[in-house]
Amino acid sequence: MVNDGIRSREVRLIGADGDQLGVKTTSEAMSLAETANLDLVLVSPKAKPPVAKIMDYGKYRFEQQKKKREARKKQKTFSLKEIRLSPTIDTNDFNTKLKNAQKFLSKGDKVRVSIRFKGRAITHKEIGRQVLERMAKETTDIATVEARPKMDGRSMFLVLAPIAEK
Repeated sequence: MVNDGIRSREVRLIGADGDQLGVKTTSEAMSLAETANLDLVLVSPKAKPPVAKIMDYGKYRFEQQKKKREARKKQKTFSLKEIRLSPTIDTNDFNTKLKNAQKFLSKGDKVRVSIRFKGRAITHKEIGRQVLERMAKETTDIATVEARPKMDGRSMFLVLAPIAEK
C-alpha cells in the first residue's frame, strides 16, 4: 500500500535514510513524506503498529523488477527428451539411438531412455536392463545416471543428465 492507500491510524515510521522516526499518525507520516518529495510505503502491514517507510516508490518497484529479471536469467531450464528402445534392438539401431542421446545431452537436455516390453518379452526383464545399462555405459563421458533402470508398468526406463560444467 502506498500513500493514501494506507488505512491504519498510526504507523511505525522509517525515514528515507533508514533511521527510525518512531510511531506517528498516518497523516503526520504522509506530511513528512510529502515534504521530502517521496512516497509513504507500507513495508510490514501485519505488524502492530504497521511499519511504513519513506521512499521513492517508482524506484523501489524498478529495483524489484530488475532483481526478478536477474533471477530469471540465472535459472537453468531442462527439457526432458525421450528415446525408446526395444529389448531386441540390433547394434546399428542402438548406435543411431546412442548418437541421438549424445546430441540431446550435449545440448544440455536430460534424456529418458525407455524400453517397452511387448507380449511375453516382459518375462525377460534382465535383457531390457542390459540394454539400458549399455546405454548408460556408452554415455558415461558426457552424462550421469540420474535414475537407475526401473520398471513402470510394461516399460523400464532410466534417466540420464548431462554432466554439469564448472
